[in-house]
Amino acid sequence: MRQELEHDEVCLVIRANPAVLYDLVADITRTPEFSPNVVRSQWIGEAIAPAVGARFKASSAPRRGFAPSNRPVVTVADPGREFAFNRTVPLGGTVEWRYRFIAERSGTRVIESYTVIKPITRLGWFIIGTVFGEKDRKTALRADMHETLLRIKGAVEHG
Repeated sequence: MRQELEHDEVCLVIRANPAVLYDLVADITRTPEFSPNVVRSQWIGEAIAPAVGARFKASSAPRRGFAPSNRPVVTVADPGREFAFNRTVPLGGTVEWRYRFIAERSGTRVIESYTVIKPITRLGWFIIGTVFGEKDRKTALRADMHETLLRIKGAVEHG
């Protein structure tokens, strides 16, 4: 199984101020509330808040007995506008995850996206397909982004 992952994005208008939404997303300790895959996220090293160069550890939900984790680095921390980080996984390449916040009359358009910086290796694709049993990574990533935005929306619009 090998797919071409390059870039994808989803967006959703949420009835909240861009600054409020940025604060939710950039507080990586709250990521498990929103992401269907992340079960724990914490700042590491000297990092205590979102800033370019800050690192954090994100742990994913176990899949077939294996609970992967990675150590992303913040690449953009622009309050109320944009938050982004790169995550690199051995054999899994490097992916930049980005959230943009655009004010609109009815709230804020939140755009979540990923861009592949360094592709997944052949062995990485084998692990994704065989060990984790994921046959359509692109569709899964898109569904996860959509679910994340729906959870954020629910948190701010419905408490």
